[in-house]
Amino acid sequence: LSSLSGLTHESHKKDVEQVYLRCSEGSIEWMYPTGALIVNLRPNTSPASYKHLTVCIKPFKDSAGANIYLEKTGELKLLVRDGDRSPSKVYCFGYDQGGLFIEATPQQDISRKITGFQYELMSKGIASDLHTVSAPCRPCSDTEVLLAVCTSDFVIRGSIQDVTNKAEEQESIIHVGVNKLYRQKSKVFQLTGESGNWRGQIKTLLECGVKPGDGDFLFTGRMHFGEARLGCAPRFKDFQRMYREAKDKGLNPCEIGPD
Repeated sequence: LSSLSGLTHESHKKDVEQVYLRCSEGSIEWMYPTGALIVNLRPNTSPASYKHLTVCIKPFKDSAGANIYLEKTGELKLLVRDGDRSPSKVYCFGYDQGGLFIEATPQQDISRKITGFQYELMSKGIASDLHTVSAPCRPCSDTEVLLAVCTSDFVIRGSIQDVTNKAEEQESIIHVGVNKLYRQKSKVFQLTGESGNWRGQIKTLLECGVKPGDGDFLFTGRMHFGEARLGCAPRFKDFQRMYREAKDKGLNPCEIGPD
């Protein structure tokens, strides 16, 4: 977390301050914004890999007091307008498209304003998985499922216990009962209650129309801003079939017990 305050620059309201962030994910909080900030993301990777990176930012729910622009060679493109209250909205752009320029808007009382957002740097391949524009709800092919098993942040066998739809956020929360945990990057799925059952939540787009139902699924996906986002999710019996067929042909990209 990088935290800055504009009160120390109150007498220099046109100041532009440079901030350098080395981590691949984190957050920035600008209290009492005045003037402007240039946010330079400088991950500890080879500069040659920068062109393969995507930057995503997610403004805090109550972020206010500044406009956030994408800046390249002096040209500004508005990303987030001050006062935009789009809950959970994520803004992504290629690393080579420019940096972030955050400009404070005129305020009567700056002490009531805090501008902030979370950010993540990721490979363009992972970003396209999370933000598939063309067909975000289409079923995955056998090849895509088998690859997802090898590369996803979480892989579980489970059932849909319930679905909560959030119309304002255009998202659905899938409440999953876990029967087998193959992998998880973060502790999204945990033991709950005295019964010792594993539970967790996965988010997906509302337009995909996920509903509770019988049977087990293989849930795969990515962690994004601390939340599990759904990737490929075939019925478990279909996954067993495609895994065994691939294994018989020696084409499965990684080993995992399908039973």
